[in-house]
Amino acid sequence: MVDRISKERRSANMARIRSKDTGPEMRVRQIAHRYGYRFRLHRKDLPGKPDIVFSARRKVIFVHGCFWHRHEGCIDCSEPKSRQDYWQPKFARTKARDQRSLQLLQKAGWSAMVIWDCETKTDDDLVAAIFNFLGPPKVGA
Repeated sequence: MVDRISKERRSANMARIRSKDTGPEMRVRQIAHRYGYRFRLHRKDLPGKPDIVFSARRKVIFVHGCFWHRHEGCIDCSEPKSRQDYWQPKFARTKARDQRSLQLLQKAGWSAMVIWDCETKTDDDLVAAIFNFLGPPKVGA
């Protein structure tokens, strides 16, 4: 199937997609901060450059977009109809890179959590998941 959008328009659309400070990432950061968790962002010295890093706890959170990182069974994980010869290998590389990053972090003694874009829609479940992963906030943090 041929792309229905011009090459220039497709390029402009793709250029607007951010990898940092996305809406779902900001929601996770706001909740973590609200409950007293302190963190760093996008540490380049860790595998996969985790979105949120809790150094004292040796824990990281990745906030993944369902489409880009292929969230299995999610309605937001649709298959592009055009240029499948491009998209299939791209998605495979992304999934392999994500898996490799998680393995390297675990090997280095870090715990990692993946929060999917679709899981950031309601605060209650998100707060529970963050508490369950990080444990109680440290007093005086």
